[in-house]
Order: sequence, then structure tokens, then C-alpha cells
Amino acid sequence: MANEQLSLLPFYAGWGAYNQRLVAAIAPLTQAQLALRTTPQHWSIGMYVTHIVANRAWWFHARMGEGGDDLTPLELWALGVCEADVDPGHTAAELVAGLEKTWQMIEDVLARRTPADLEQVFPPLDQAERVRHAKLVEPALQPYAQMWLDASARSGEVRPAVSCQQIIWGVLEHDIFHGSEISTTLGVHGLPVVEMD
Repeated sequence: MANEQLSLLPFYAGWGAYNQRLVAAIAPLTQAQLALRTTPQHWSIGMYVTHIVANRAWWFHARMGEGGDDLTPLELWALGVCEADVDPGHTAAELVAGLEKTWQMIEDVLARRTPADLEQVFPPLDQAERVRHAKLVEPALQPYAQMWLDASARSGEVRPAVSCQQIIWGVLEHDIFHGSEISTTLGVHGLPVVEMD
């Protein structure tokens, strides 16, 4: 019974601190710095941040139905990055706003959800639902949305349902993985890294 009243937020307190440090590392960067890569084959700093923001919005907003309509444009924000290795060139202010907006959504979810909620299962999106989401992206991303839809249809892959626990863990793991790539790229170029205590 106590489990049903217990918020998940205290168990993920470090995630909020990590987000603040990521924001602090990204906020002062210029466009030229956001475009830095460790090698030509790796994504730029800005591409990694765009991908983190989109991943958060996709899993928590599109799949779990959390947050408001203002998150819809962020769900597929990284389509150009993922489908065609195209840097969208977002400014540091846009990237920070995306990190903060998606973190606020995640923090709200963690504060409201309990351990019992971790078992809730979310069904996969079918092709019709993917098409609906693809039509919501900004015009500049439409060609990449079509690439995404075509690749999904060609693969014929049936994605499994996922639990709340899988989504939370997967997004946290994704944040840390790509955050370390951002930090490495910053360090390679002599810029302040994402500080970790």
C-alpha cells in the first residue's frame, strides 16, 4: 500500500542534476561550437542535443501521452539527424529550451508516478499512428519524415509494447550515453565538459 503513494522522483534525483549540468555546458556555446564533431563521421554537439530532446519527447509524449501539445514539435525534432545525418543548426537557446521543456515533463511524470505505475504497458504505434505523427512535423522536416515512414514500412518490424519502467530507464540511459558523447566532443575541442561530481 505504501508503494502506491511513493513518488518515483526521489529515485531519479540525479537525473535532474545531470540535466542542469548538460544545460550549463550547452547554454554558452556559439553556432560554430555546436557544429563541432570529434570526427567527420560523428554527429555534432548540436545534433546530439537535438537527438536527446527528441528522444525524450518521443517516448514520454508520443508513446506515454505525457505533457502538453507544445511538446509535439519536439517528438520528431531529430528526423534530419537520424535519417540523413543533417545538422538542423539549432541555436544554443533553442537546444536549452528543448532540454528544459522535456526535463520539466519528465520531472512531472516522475513526481506523479509511483512504483506500481512502472508496470503499466504502452502499445507500439502502428503505421497509421506513425503517419499521423509524421504529418505534425515542421515543413523543413517533412522529407525526413517520409524517409522515416518508408524505412519503417520496409522493415516490417513489429515493435513490442513497452512498460513505463522500460521507457524511463531507456530514456535515462540514452541521455547519459549521448551526454557522454557531447562531453567528449567538448573536451576534445578544449571546451568545458559536462561536469559530474
